[in-house]
Amino acid sequence: MSSATSAHSVVEPSATTKRIAGIIVVLYAVITMVPLAWIFMTSFKSPPDSISYPPKVVFTPTLEGYCNLFTTRTRQTPEYIQSLGPPQSICDEITRSRNMVIAGPSNYWPRFTNSMVIAFGSTFLAVFLGTLAAYGFSRFRVPLADDLMFFILSTRMMPPIAVAIPIYLMYRELGLSDTALGMILLYTAVNVSLAVWLLKGFIDEIPREYEEAAMIDGYTRLQAFRKVVLPQATTGIAATAIFCLIFAWNEYAFAVLLTSGSAQTSPPFIPTIIGEGGMDWPAVAAGTTIFLVPILVFTILLRKQLLRGITFGAVRK
Repeated sequence: MSSATSAHSVVEPSATTKRIAGIIVVLYAVITMVPLAWIFMTSFKSPPDSISYPPKVVFTPTLEGYCNLFTTRTRQTPEYIQSLGPPQSICDEITRSRNMVIAGPSNYWPRFTNSMVIAFGSTFLAVFLGTLAAYGFSRFRVPLADDLMFFILSTRMMPPIAVAIPIYLMYRELGLSDTALGMILLYTAVNVSLAVWLLKGFIDEIPREYEEAAMIDGYTRLQAFRKVVLPQATTGIAATAIFCLIFAWNEYAFAVLLTSGSAQTSPPFIPTIIGEGGMDWPAVAAGTTIFLVPILVFTILLRKQLLRGITFGAVRK
């Protein structure tokens, strides 16, 4: 009896082990945060400070990077600038100090809006279709289910460049090149495979008896799915949505190949921000900082569901 008890006993980590693990986690977090902190700092530097060597950690902050990001500028003579009257905004003042004037807004906000529409639209469709497909694979006898699941997963194994040319030719013939609809459909097709595999694991952990009891009480299959399965699969849906959104939000290869104007997203646009004499690094850093905000907010809002979703199978078992 004692031997059986000892065999099943769990060895608790020592205080030293916990302390070492905590230190490793903190160091890893600090290392991963350094590039983000540097980008944030660079967005408040002047162009000379951003390329100074050695790099400046202490500097005079300025909003020049954000002003350059949101506006287009032209160089003018000092006489012309003096004839314009007093500056109308902080960006106007900063621009005039460089002997330039604001010519109009930049294309950053339209590209940022495209990213929002395409990323969130494709995430919604991928999670919606993935939930239905995962429920079907989990609850019904599907012929060749294992083969189909592997085929679905295999679509994520190909590098984007392997199918880039066929997709480009197909989109050009269908008129979907440089359109938000085309990008939403493409990202949805890529993300559905991930959504199906993740959500099937979550739905498998939900006991079938819950649905059977609901249908005995008079629920239809659809009502049981909507009122019984979906509420319990919320954690898995949230976790899947975050992973799908991260891919769609950061995707670069297809965005460069298939968009160039009206449907261009932020990732291919930010590297094209050019200042006088080369790359405008403060504006690039400012655009990157703003670009990180939506995905950061979305992840923070769903962090509880994400943590529960990651441990869902282990807790249920």
